[in-house]
Amino acid sequence: MIDLRLLQTLRVLHAQATVTATARALNLSPSAVSQQLRQLSRQVGADLLERDGRRLRLTEAGQVLLGHADALTAQWERVRADLGRHDAGPYRTLRVGGFATSVGSLLAPAAQALLREPRPVRALLTETDTDKCYRQLLSSEIDIAVLTPLSGSPPLDDERFDQQPLLDEFQDLAVPAGHPFTARDHIELADAAREDWISAHHDQNRLTRALCTAAGFAPRLTHHADAWHGVLAMVAHGLGVCLVPRLVPCTAHEGVVRVPVHGDPRPLRRVLTCVRRGSHQQESIARGLAALRASAARALDD
Repeated sequence: MIDLRLLQTLRVLHAQATVTATARALNLSPSAVSQQLRQLSRQVGADLLERDGRRLRLTEAGQVLLGHADALTAQWERVRADLGRHDAGPYRTLRVGGFATSVGSLLAPAAQALLREPRPVRALLTETDTDKCYRQLLSSEIDIAVLTPLSGSPPLDDERFDQQPLLDEFQDLAVPAGHPFTARDHIELADAAREDWISAHHDQNRLTRALCTAAGFAPRLTHHADAWHGVLAMVAHGLGVCLVPRLVPCTAHEGVVRVPVHGDPRPLRRVLTCVRRGSHQQESIARGLAALRASAARALDD
């Protein structure tokens, strides 16, 4: 018999690449992680890991086992869904993570709606970025992630995850009041190639670089702030421009004007929901996904 916890440790190690990072993700000590991996190796009768500098990588046997581990874990999530249908308890807990601007516009309304249902679900929300979302799902720190896929993100057919479109969010160009662009009903992104740019948080900065590259230029990044309040304050004071998603409110900054950006394709960020493969049938997760879809529909109507 193989302990599913040991397979989970192997999956997280493959994602994290080091014992220390794996231990941090699983809230274990590094020695406990090493012990679990040795135990798993003994159970299957094969060497699963080998050194690659400071990192560990899977042997051929480890890769084979990892493929089966993904399938077995997905099946276990479906088992949990079947068992959950016999649980008549009045209250459920769901852990949801998402990028900064999704928290107020998507996650919080969904959490409120879940609490108001006849059989309430208590959603515990956390702000996180795309790279962390996948790791937190694997380590069961969260059950649902709301994320924007980026270069290097797992592909949509990754066997570990079930990723579904939630909404497509257009990007506007935020410029200071009085900027020549404010006299136009829209611009092409390439029109802003000679502007000074303000970079936002990690995920948005990567998206901005990718969109500008696709438009044929590299943005001249002159200032940076992680929080949108700081970014938009700098725009209002004439220090530069930035792409701003539709979910980001600009009403608190009177000196900022949003200019629609057109093009082929039109700049946008795709927002996905992501869960562990096989887990979407669990009642609390299914209801959480439904609540997020309702939040997204309302956000697009606003």
